Amino acid sequence: MTTALGEIADFLEPFGAVLHGDRSRPIDAIAPLASATGNNISFLSGRQYADQLPSSQAACVLVPPWAEEAARQRGDCIVMPNPYAGFARLSQWWKQRHVPAVGYHIHPSASVHPQAAVAADAIIGPLCVVERGASVGPGSWLKSRVTLSEGCSVGARCIIHPGAVIGADGFGFANDNGEWVKIEQLGAVRIGDDVEIGANTCVDRGALQDTVIEDGVKLDNLIQIAHNVHLGKNVAIAANAGIAGSTTVEEGVTIGGAANIMGHITLAKGVHISATTFASRSIFKPGTYSGHFPFDDNASWEKNAATVRQLYRLRERIRALEQQLQKPTDS
Repeated sequence: MTTALGEIADFLEPFGAVLHGDRSRPIDAIAPLASATGNNISFLSGRQYADQLPSSQAACVLVPPWAEEAARQRGDCIVMPNPYAGFARLSQWWKQRHVPAVGYHIHPSASVHPQAAVAADAIIGPLCVVERGASVGPGSWLKSRVTLSEGCSVGARCIIHPGAVIGADGFGFANDNGEWVKIEQLGAVRIGDDVEIGANTCVDRGALQDTVIEDGVKLDNLIQIAHNVHLGKNVAIAANAGIAGSTTVEEGVTIGGAANIMGHITLAKGVHISATTFASRSIFKPGTYSGHFPFDDNASWEKNAATVRQLYRLRERIRALEQQLQKPTDS
């Protein structure tokens, strides 16, 4: 099934796109720049891939303004301020037009409690469980084997990928002379609109107040969000990260893969945590932070890391100097 290039250009026009080329050209797929063929559309998002542009066989390429001249010399192109975002929007548009609908509202194998509320256009996939008092908003999609526990809510246009668990008990216990006494988790999980949660990610319910995920948050696979965490709007967290309880992550913060965030702290707006970093205290100054023990602002951490690599050489030089100082001098 093909689509005329002009239709694609018209869709992207509100995002600043300008077509230079043949509106009637047929497009049958979106493809990477290096492997695209004659009827594919592709995109150039960064200068590191610019050398692939002249030889690309794509019928049309989305490019930024700085690449317009080279793109037009090559062939048809669509020039826009952010080609990567254009590609993202185009992928959604393409899927809506070319990928068949799932064909069900609630899959026959799903278990939805009679006292749960599921919007008429939401999709509940195979083997999902939606428990008593839970709610799923309009346009949301729970893919296979998702569990939405009692009293938890999912907003509009959310996607929750296979195996995710929303609303399991948080890790709360009190020690009484060596015995662990369970603290019942009486809160829930509240998820806003346009949230995406990756496969096998767990979001725990709050102990007394709710765990909150605000609008636009994006969570990768295999993430742990502990009880009473609050994620602000448009937070993005990569795979294998873990956030301990009662931590606040403010709007727009990004957290890299396998990072660990201590509980009861705040990461302020404008903070970016690099992969595998351990954040053990609150961070209120915007910037990129890296490292494990200890973490620091990114520039300082890189300098310290470079110094650590030279420690062995420095040790050997110091030993040699000490040996010279210890040698007897001629009288």
